[in-house]
Amino acid sequence: MVQTTRKTLVLSLMVSVAAMLAPVSTIAGTEGAQTDKALQPQGLNHAGIYALRQIVPGLTGAGVKFAVISRSFTYINGEPQNDYRPSIGHDCFKGKQLGFHDQTELPAGISPHSTAICSILLGEDPDAFNLHLGEFYYQGTAPQAQADIYEFWHFLINNVFPHSPPDADIVTASFGVPREYWWTRGIESLAEHQGLIVVAGIGNGLKANDPLLYPAASANVIGVGVVDSVNTENLATNLAHFALAYPEHSSFGPTADGRCKPDIVAPGNCLAADDNEPSSYEPTGNWSSFSTPIVAGTIGLLVQKAGEDPDLSSAVSPDGGNCVIKAILLNSATKLPYWHKGRLEIDDDHQAPLDYVQGAGMVNAVGAYKHLIAGRNKPGYVSTTGWDNNLLQKSKNPQNIYKITLTEPADKFITATAVWNRHYNNAYPFEPMPEKDADLRLELWAVDAIDPANDYLLDYSDSSVDNVEHIYCRADANYTNYEIVLSYSDIGAPNPTDAAQRYGLAWNVSAKYDSDNIFWYDLNFWYDLNADGIVNDLDFTILLTNVLNTPPAFLRKQEGGAESYLLGDINTDGTIDIKDVGIFINHKDDQANWYIE
Repeated sequence: MVQTTRKTLVLSLMVSVAAMLAPVSTIAGTEGAQTDKALQPQGLNHAGIYALRQIVPGLTGAGVKFAVISRSFTYINGEPQNDYRPSIGHDCFKGKQLGFHDQTELPAGISPHSTAICSILLGEDPDAFNLHLGEFYYQGTAPQAQADIYEFWHFLINNVFPHSPPDADIVTASFGVPREYWWTRGIESLAEHQGLIVVAGIGNGLKANDPLLYPAASANVIGVGVVDSVNTENLATNLAHFALAYPEHSSFGPTADGRCKPDIVAPGNCLAADDNEPSSYEPTGNWSSFSTPIVAGTIGLLVQKAGEDPDLSSAVSPDGGNCVIKAILLNSATKLPYWHKGRLEIDDDHQAPLDYVQGAGMVNAVGAYKHLIAGRNKPGYVSTTGWDNNLLQKSKNPQNIYKITLTEPADKFITATAVWNRHYNNAYPFEPMPEKDADLRLELWAVDAIDPANDYLLDYSDSSVDNVEHIYCRADANYTNYEIVLSYSDIGAPNPTDAAQRYGLAWNVSAKYDSDNIFWYDLNFWYDLNADGIVNDLDFTILLTNVLNTPPAFLRKQEGGAESYLLGDINTDGTIDIKDVGIFINHKDDQANWYIE
């Protein structure tokens, strides 16, 4: 009896401490009521989804439909056993509009993987509880959306093979294979021909022996990597604070044909529904399976808004809408520490548009929403934030120019992203059609309105293999006028078909990040390399190891992969050396505001 009482007291104290540590927000529930309970999953908070819902309470995914592709959890002799469904008896799925599609040859069963993914995407439970966290309000990314859950092979046979898109606005898949197959090309073909938005997990990195996984690594798909949670002994802290995308846990590019992947990253360690208990929630761990529904749900909120406003309808048009949404998502992403294009070099890599581990950065729901509502701007003079869904054609308009004016250009960054689809046959085996593919180039020019002789090319992105171009560039304090120019990279080369290329373009002007602040994102991970909340000898050991393991510049130009993404280039001069060690020493013993000894 004494032991039981003591155990109860200890557990009560743990709940009380965790409740004090967990962030508390006020947010509108699906019935419009406000709640002051702590919100979960906190990964959504880090991605800006709860903040967006505070700004626009009605953004809950209403009217949006997802197709969630789930693999069977059990295989016998290579045959799926049809246990692919989320546990709809869980409290977070009460009243949800879920449909199911499978072969019906075996009784449908429950998948813990699918249960967790669907709870992060669609779940809602105002009276949720966890022994270590106390009471909280559980609300997924798009809790009022509809969804059809497809067993993977059923989806291939009934949708991909006949080239028949599902009845959905967004397709999401949290699994993949390490190479391209007919069905991954089929999914790309559906994205191209139907304007289908497809989101998929990129893989779980070196420790899981995961290379880049398809379809996430496919050109026309949005590939999602994972941002790790921090590394402490406290569950509430780990679920509320996030660090970086690490090659150990998030698969990285380039692809075999040299393309940048992933496209974007998102928090992975989320509290999710437990398939064994209808009222239980457990942390998922840092896996791209669980960062994917955060990105897919963010897109769902954008699709909802675009569907409600006729002026935004072009952003979700079957003709290029998937390119616009991808461009908005990437252009609004938050650059985490160590973001750099391509390999670790002092100079910007104009041939690699994205970071090989972070992609364009971490998903930013508020930023993406602001991009969307800024509205469509056609070529000519445009606002400092906006997007376009348009065409290029060599014989008619081989380039489009977007002109922006900055009243105070000092310490401003200009970001621009262009996205277009690769072309595939629309019948099995969905072979690529490279003769129809375009190679586009994105340029940023500083313009002197008085003397054109002073115009100069500030930055450009011109990959020969990617169908994404991305610029993130500091404005010149001496120039107020800029031009974003999208053109054919091979503008002078003949084009036998002269086919028009549809693209999505997004751009924005923002202030620079304060990267010299230890509390940037709760902690400046320039220094806390192991994400435990304090800069100490453990981080110094990692830094010294990376100094010794950094290959010479000439090797980095020849080799990609994790060796070119070693953390520790604190001064961003393109190498990890004694200069970085000196800066690190000045920050030794710095602590995050959430650090607990």
